[in-house]
Amino acid sequence: MIGLLVTGHANFGSGITSSVNLIAGEQEDYRYVDFLPTYSLEDLSRELNKALDDLKDCEHILVFADLVGGTPFRTAVEVGYPRGNVTVIGGTNLPMLLEVSMTRKFEDDVEELVKTALQTGSEQVLKYEFQAVQQEECDDGI
Repeated sequence: MIGLLVTGHANFGSGITSSVNLIAGEQEDYRYVDFLPTYSLEDLSRELNKALDDLKDCEHILVFADLVGGTPFRTAVEVGYPRGNVTVIGGTNLPMLLEVSMTRKFEDDVEELVKTALQTGSEQVLKYEFQAVQQEECDDGI
C-alpha cells in the first residue's frame, strides 16, 4: 500500500487526521507530524524522519503538507526526496486527503493517486452563491 504522512503548522496534521478518522475510519500506513511552536527545524526533521521510518515498508509515501513552500513542506522535501520513494504535495485540504485515503486501497499507481489528489483538492474549493428557486405556474391547474 502507499503510505500517507500529513504535516503542517501547529496542529494541522493531528487536526485533519482526526477528521479523516471520523469520516473514513482509522487509517493503516498513515502518520502525521505537527510542527509545534516549540519545535526547532531539527525537531521537525527528526519527527518527519521517524514518521517516514515507520512507513518504510510502504512501496511509496505521499506526504501532504499544509502550505506550499512553508517550513513543513520544505523540510518534508529535504528529508523525503533522498529516500527516492517520497512525493510531497502542498496545499492539502480535507476532501483531497479523504479521497486519497479511500482510493489508495485500490490504486497502486502513485502518479494516478497524486493526480486524483490534485483534482479533488481543486474541485472542492468553491464559493457558495444563493440562487432563488423559480416557481413555474401550470396552465392546466394541476
